[in-house]
Amino acid sequence: MTTRKPAKKSAERASGLPYFSFRRLPGGAVLLSNDAGFTASLRAADFALFSAGRLAKGTPLHKELAAKGFVRDLTDFEGCAAACSKRNAFLGAGPGLHILVMTLRCNHKCLYCQSGALGAAGSRSDMSRAVARKSVDFALKSTNPGITIEFQGGEPLLNWDVLRDTVLYARRRGRDLGREVRLALVSNFSLMTEEKARFLLQNEVSICTSLDGPADLHNRNRTYAGGNSHAATVRWLKYFNDSAAKQVPEYRAFKPSALLTVTKYSLGREKEIINEYLRQGLSDIFVRPLAPIGYARKLWPQIGYTSAEFAAFYRSCLDYMIKLNAAGKKIRERNAVIMLEKIVNGSDPGYLDMRCPCGAAIGQLAYNYNGDLYTCDEGRMVGWEGDDLFRVGNVMKDSYRKVMLAPATRACASASNLELQPQCSRCAYKPFCGVCPVYNYETQGSLWGDMPSNERCALSMGVFDALFGLLAKPAGAKILKGWVTP
Repeated sequence: MTTRKPAKKSAERASGLPYFSFRRLPGGAVLLSNDAGFTASLRAADFALFSAGRLAKGTPLHKELAAKGFVRDLTDFEGCAAACSKRNAFLGAGPGLHILVMTLRCNHKCLYCQSGALGAAGSRSDMSRAVARKSVDFALKSTNPGITIEFQGGEPLLNWDVLRDTVLYARRRGRDLGREVRLALVSNFSLMTEEKARFLLQNEVSICTSLDGPADLHNRNRTYAGGNSHAATVRWLKYFNDSAAKQVPEYRAFKPSALLTVTKYSLGREKEIINEYLRQGLSDIFVRPLAPIGYARKLWPQIGYTSAEFAAFYRSCLDYMIKLNAAGKKIRERNAVIMLEKIVNGSDPGYLDMRCPCGAAIGQLAYNYNGDLYTCDEGRMVGWEGDDLFRVGNVMKDSYRKVMLAPATRACASASNLELQPQCSRCAYKPFCGVCPVYNYETQGSLWGDMPSNERCALSMGVFDALFGLLAKPAGAKILKGWVTP
């Protein structure tokens, strides 16, 4: 149960309570939170005393709650305002993530594909050199002081010549303008060669791939007609890991990262999946729930699951990783790290899906192969299905100002404002959460959505319940807090 404490004047005078939210966690603890993002975990008996205004003054718990803004007469308003400012600093930055879809072609047929990928033949869906350069120029118009250009597909290596040219062009334009430009590539590695790998390393392009677990599970999810998808993935993971371990003075070599997409076939195989990541030299695993968008929606009865099933899977993953950490093995869950950055450090980790308002257009932009601009990559996927609701312009003819003021930009910002969502505004997890207008639109027929019956909301609740449940325990809190830098 999550709710908000009524702010009746008579009750406030009697108890000294400010306006706050609370949630009863599995296991009996009660979580308090406020708009500044401060939290406290109370035993049920202590919560009963606190909510009735009978918690003894001067006790360690009373002092803790007062320091965190849960005692009205002792609230540090300047401190709370500073905390709010820190966690919402992104609001004035502008889009920092720019996703360039180099091609819609792909040589894989993944069960959950959301990219709208075509076969590997042909080139009509490839981004041209002119569009790619114009996209880089447009990205550099962002008011964000540092931008990330991420090359995606389909499989971006199918359009290698343009990708290579765009990397060099982005590096040159960044130097000319004195702008920080980070470059990233998302690839299935099937077309990687040593020549391409060396070029990417020398130009400081960070590398990300997909790894869904052991070979049988990975290959089941990520079908590759040209061979063994898992074998290619682990081969190049080792190559980039070895390169990062060597390091040379000429350039920075980044450790590769991998994404896990959880399907029904993943359930019950938590330990095998995590052990596979450890075998491949990866110290982070991003346990991502599957979204019923694109092809995944059509196959949902085969590969989907309920929010409760994912929550159980996620909690099992965390429990196993904590056990491994206690045994001296380094492995973290990226979703937890992102949330802990907000919870423990009170700062924005840059994860656009869980911002308020979300990152649609104001935090990221997706550049389709033909130059069409969308609020996000998920919005582009909706456009591929024939609905251009999330299209905000085109790099060849529209100005940055026009894109930022586009109807879809404003609609997404409004629809993802948690203060305007009845259930979200009263939720204890509001300071750390965010809604996705594209998900709402695809699953519930409106940007606004209906949170009480929203599966994404239920998934997020399960993740937060697992995290705060572990944070309420000293052993779990020690390990989880060690996953983020103070």
